[in-house]
Amino acid sequence: MGKIKIVYDMDGCIGAAACAAMDPKYFEMNEEGKAVLKGGEKNKEGKYELVINENDDTFQAAESCPVQVIKLIDEETGEELI
Repeated sequence: MGKIKIVYDMDGCIGAAACAAMDPKYFEMNEEGKAVLKGGEKNKEGKYELVINENDDTFQAAESCPVQVIKLIDEETGEELI
């Protein structure tokens, strides 16, 4: 398994909570009803990033987001996976 970078745009989150249901290890809902990327750090564009080991739950979380604000990037190739 390789490393992937989660890139999450919290500003675009509508609070559907699908990501938190699919991948509670990395996503949880805050008191404002938006998802939070646990351990994520804000980048220059205001999005949150976290590098993790590739896993199915995170792919399901990204795919389940109705507004597609979760991107997964292959750390080795830079390819956007989702």
